[in-house]
Amino acid sequence: MKNRFLNSLTAKPEAKTKWSYALTMPVFLVFFSYLLVGSGYFSDIKTFIGATLLNSVILTSTFLIQNRVNTILAQRYSGLNQTIQRVAVSVVTHAVLSGIFLTLVAILYVKFKLFGSTLSYKTLLIIYVVNMMAIVLTMVIQETFHSLGHWKHHEFNKEKLLKETIQGQLQSLKAQISPHFLFNSLNSLSTLIAEDAEKAEEFVDQMARVYRYLLQTNQSTIDEDNINHLTSLNNELGFIESYYHLLKTRYGNGISLNIMVDEKYRAYLLPPLTLQLLVENAVKHNVIRSSRPLIVEISSTADGLLQVKNNLQKKNVSGLENLESTRIGLANIQAKYHLLAQNQPNIAEPLIENGPSYFTVTLPLIPKSYTLSPAH
Repeated sequence: MKNRFLNSLTAKPEAKTKWSYALTMPVFLVFFSYLLVGSGYFSDIKTFIGATLLNSVILTSTFLIQNRVNTILAQRYSGLNQTIQRVAVSVVTHAVLSGIFLTLVAILYVKFKLFGSTLSYKTLLIIYVVNMMAIVLTMVIQETFHSLGHWKHHEFNKEKLLKETIQGQLQSLKAQISPHFLFNSLNSLSTLIAEDAEKAEEFVDQMARVYRYLLQTNQSTIDEDNINHLTSLNNELGFIESYYHLLKTRYGNGISLNIMVDEKYRAYLLPPLTLQLLVENAVKHNVIRSSRPLIVEISSTADGLLQVKNNLQKKNVSGLENLESTRIGLANIQAKYHLLAQNQPNIAEPLIENGPSYFTVTLPLIPKSYTLSPAH
């Protein structure tokens, strides 16, 4: 903390701040010097040079100190929810700094009558009040631009999240409605119809639930009012059980799903279709046989995280195919959480652990009390 404070004090002003000061300094310096010295400021060349040099040192020192203070306060109270606190601390701090600055001026120009000054304490008090009014006005302008900057940043994140979400979910929908997937599902259904009409009916029911959830989720996300659309873990688990039913019908004893989630976490939130993407990746990348079953486990941890784990028995697929599939699934999940974390710092990002025996993705669960508002 000490090093951070010292770094803030020694940091150079931003270029735009330096240019603003350089452009306004000459005019303000002349006006300030005339105010302090009086009419004698322009009547004597020695007084003009001496007062100008002294006052330029005083004003520049004050500017540098106040600029550092502004930087420190902006870093310390950076959130929109800290606006009132930031403004209050800034006003008090600048009131004290202005008081110290004018005390120095009073000593030089009122007490010692430097350069033949005619300045009085009453005039100095008026200068102090006007200076504080200027500081408050400047803060109002700065806070306006600060709020606009946060709003623009939030809107940009919303648009980016919408794009990432729609791309990922439409990709998931396309993957599920692809001719290959549909052919396998219909082939499984055809076999069931011939062998067990009751199981065939259940298969159709589960398949309808899968497609209904996919369509409803994508429609909900496309609605711009639901840009931060999340769903409950309970909904996701209900969907994944239907999705697993289709996989189980196709692969039989070659696949197993174990769900061990504490009941208290089922109301927590996460991006929709997250579990489907992870299960889909596990199926794509691993051998699935009765002799070598793929085991997928979905469990909650004591600290409110969700773990999706599967045993590793990788298929021999081309590097390009493997890379593309991983990018579509995992990278999309990471992108969603990354953007959500920018809007709500309390949300961590997923942790991915690959091997040697298991592939594990640990997901943060989002309590309903969290609000996905602009970054604080």
